[in-house]
Amino acid sequence: MGQSLRDDLLEIANKTKRASRELRRLSTLDKNRVLKSIKDSLQNSSEEILKANEVDIENGIADGMSDGLLDRLLLTRDRINSMANSVDIIINLEDPVGNMDEVNKLPNGIQIGKKRVPIGVLAVIYEARPNVTLDAAILAIKSSNAIILRGGKEAINSNKAIANSIRYGIEKAGFDRNMVTLIEDTSRESAVELMKLRGYIDLLIPRGSQRLINSVVENSNVPTLETGVGNCHLYIDDSADIEKALKIFENAKTQRIGVCNALESLLVSEKVSDEFYTGLQNIIDKYNIVVHGCEKSSKKLNEVILATDEDYRTEYLDYEFSMKIVSGVDEAIEHIYEYSTNHSEAIVTENLVNAMKFTDEVDSACVYVNASTRFTDGAEFGFGAEIGISTQKLHARGPVGLKELTTYKYVLLGEGQTRS
Repeated sequence: MGQSLRDDLLEIANKTKRASRELRRLSTLDKNRVLKSIKDSLQNSSEEILKANEVDIENGIADGMSDGLLDRLLLTRDRINSMANSVDIIINLEDPVGNMDEVNKLPNGIQIGKKRVPIGVLAVIYEARPNVTLDAAILAIKSSNAIILRGGKEAINSNKAIANSIRYGIEKAGFDRNMVTLIEDTSRESAVELMKLRGYIDLLIPRGSQRLINSVVENSNVPTLETGVGNCHLYIDDSADIEKALKIFENAKTQRIGVCNALESLLVSEKVSDEFYTGLQNIIDKYNIVVHGCEKSSKKLNEVILATDEDYRTEYLDYEFSMKIVSGVDEAIEHIYEYSTNHSEAIVTENLVNAMKFTDEVDSACVYVNASTRFTDGAEFGFGAEIGISTQKLHARGPVGLKELTTYKYVLLGEGQTRS
């Protein structure tokens, strides 16, 4: 069984690697033609995709999947239309491949420059997010990378339907459908074997739970890009505009609970007025939110569960958050350093000095002043889509878009120069 699975994965990897050579030769015009064909195919397949998603949703409910994860899994006509529109956005974005940077002439007369090139073959391991199937594929194609997709069992029917429409679109445009491949085996063994395909895969990107990401980062033989886990913090400074603070909190915590850029931890200056807590309690009651807070928090809000160290480290992905009342911006920053996953953090303040201190000292991929963490998203950043949110520092950080899916090589033009 193990050898059979490995043979199957090697066959997929070989086909994808061969297709990557064809993709590398395509012009921007060719790639955009492929993307347009994928969009048409996706729209023509929308009913099949929705039916497949219904099966996944029914299975998720039967398995007791949380509301947050069900929301991630759910596809609707509006969401499919949004997915189709994201293809147009990628088509209209500038193609980074082939750009020459830092061009100059060496003292010996050789011209040197850094040429932007694709990474090669990407692989993505992800969980209950069927939209990732499309986002990853179209970003890979526009950046001239072939890609192997391996989604989780929760979304397997949706992923197969979307991947089939993508591959049909590629083929209809006249190119090798194996530019995008899907591993349909959702066992743990398939993920483990994928992590061993060094020489076939150039970059492996895990997108999902902390457990998944840790497993890939710790066990992969293939270079990885760590993404996703978002224990995102919001700090309410003593100078904050209360109305603004409550609006940002409600959006960051409740607009979509099951996403990595949702608020998970609230920090409040001890000097903030009780007006804030009155408004906060109203929001908590409105959504029936569970609060894990410090002793001071329990004196400001109703039914606070005393927070543990583990609570402050938790990405809840639900109507739930941790909370601590702090002495000021310095303690807030210290708390973030201790518990953050380096994804997205925000401060609400009218104090420019505190705002600059927060942005200078908080070491996360995205740091906000007076705005919701929900904006940490490739589409919101103008990238069209993203393949994930990188929480590491090399080689990409924050939303991973087209440029982040490329590398460079040095190109040197001489006239017969030899080294003495």
